[in-house]
Amino acid sequence: MELQNYTGHVEPGGAAATRSLDAVVITKLSVGPMDNNAYLLTCRTTGDALLIDAAAESDRLTDLLGHDALRPRLRTIVTTHQHQDHWQALGSVAGQTGCYTLAHPEDARPLPVPPDRLVEHGDTVEVGNLSLEVIHLRGHTPGSIALLYRDPNGRPHLFTGDSLFPGGPGKTGSPEAFTSLMDDLESRVFAELPDDTWFYPGHGDDSTLGEQRPKLAEWRTRGW
Repeated sequence: MELQNYTGHVEPGGAAATRSLDAVVITKLSVGPMDNNAYLLTCRTTGDALLIDAAAESDRLTDLLGHDALRPRLRTIVTTHQHQDHWQALGSVAGQTGCYTLAHPEDARPLPVPPDRLVEHGDTVEVGNLSLEVIHLRGHTPGSIALLYRDPNGRPHLFTGDSLFPGGPGKTGSPEAFTSLMDDLESRVFAELPDDTWFYPGHGDDSTLGEQRPKLAEWRTRGW
């Protein structure tokens, strides 16, 4: 069963939640004082892994890899956007593991580690035999990105950073930025992906696009 005991809920300082798909294992952990979600994606064939947002508590993040000879090999860290609560452990984890770091060019400058690779909308990020698509969502920050994994034997899985949450888009600093984010969410996410797409936000619980789709007009009207 795809969901097993996974609900998408993790507690600050608590245990990680793990979801096993045919080709990838997704591990979610809440770290830091702002209840940031970090996601470890491990290719089941190769053992290569990718971390989305080394937000805080580097020791807890590296503990996700385990300590035995068969532990996953962290190859890449993707930072979804430039806000400090999403990269406080980036330098430490990258330094310990020697992995590559990735970000969008418009959000690269504030990061403590210059990205080894800059990614744009439509690029792909490989981890083992898996491929993730980069979706640029402009508004929460200029270079915010989401990562999409299309499970060939199941639903799509979308990691949205702070651009999409259950209940609305991420915080924006102006009406123009809000309109930009809503336009990108509608055209690049909701118009392209099915209702059963499961999304994983940068804070809090998961949801599906189908659960949120009826609220799009409400979000647009309220302006946040």
